[in-house]
Amino acid sequence: MLKKNIKKILEKAHYSVVGKHSAVQICRWTKKSLIDEGFCYKEKFYGIKSHLCCQMSPYISCQNECVHCWRPIELESGVSIKPRIKEINSPKKIISDCIKAQRKLLSGFGGNDKLNLKKFKEAQEPKLFAISLIGEPTIYPKLGELIKELKKQNKQSFLVTNGLYPKKLLELKKKNQLPTQVYVSLNSPNKEMYLKWHRSKEKNAWEKFNQTLELLPKLNTRKVIRMTLVKDLNMKNTKEYAQLIKKASPDFIEIKGFMSVGFSRKRLGYDRMPNHKEIKEFSKKIERELKKERYKFLDEKIESRVVLLGKDKSEMFIKNC
Repeated sequence: MLKKNIKKILEKAHYSVVGKHSAVQICRWTKKSLIDEGFCYKEKFYGIKSHLCCQMSPYISCQNECVHCWRPIELESGVSIKPRIKEINSPKKIISDCIKAQRKLLSGFGGNDKLNLKKFKEAQEPKLFAISLIGEPTIYPKLGELIKELKKQNKQSFLVTNGLYPKKLLELKKKNQLPTQVYVSLNSPNKEMYLKWHRSKEKNAWEKFNQTLELLPKLNTRKVIRMTLVKDLNMKNTKEYAQLIKKASPDFIEIKGFMSVGFSRKRLGYDRMPNHKEIKEFSKKIERELKKERYKFLDEKIESRVVLLGKDKSEMFIKNC
């Protein structure tokens, strides 16, 4: 299902293409954790161990062509937006093959004299699947079964979505297949900017995105709004952002800085990366707009240029992770 030239590009960027439409890649924070030189902000915020995380996607394609995306959208993904059911890999195969691919990608660490051997052995069996690598996971028809299988294998799951398939999230709710934590990406405060930023192929994308925000309070799982800030592009209109956040009523709000990596460097340079001070100033404005909703500063990770807002610091860490 994936064109050979796209597969080569992804593999050159250290992705491992799994099956016909999935992918896995080792996060730099996983690598740093294995040699005790740091850890992901998710570990600091939620207690998730970086060396036990598998960063993957069950379906490489996406309806959007976001200006800040690191995937090769200019070359098109080579995967149909509408999957052909006969060619869809099963959840069990995807999970198994992702773990095998991750082990292979990690094998080169065996000769590193800084390697934490205990962590390396533990990393052979990841405990968290971060369903967020590349593409839009809600396009994968068997997403609910994938999340259910992860639960069966005693693994946590973080699902990151662009919010264009509210029906899929509703289906996960009805079938009791919601992930440990669901993220919705919020990068534009209004319809005009949304259309310019996301350049979606989905009809009525802004309206469907708002349907997802309205659905979030009804989902019985941890909910996070993730904001990616690009300097001189989307760091204004805090009142409009606040209205959208109020609609979603998330447990947490992650406010992150854009990183000029991958193919995003062809669209946005390093000068568009806000520093941590700028991110924190923006987060304070959002906090003031949401004062009545009791959102407040909970934590930050300067190296990752990210701030966490929420209502209750005691609820940050995930149990049994």
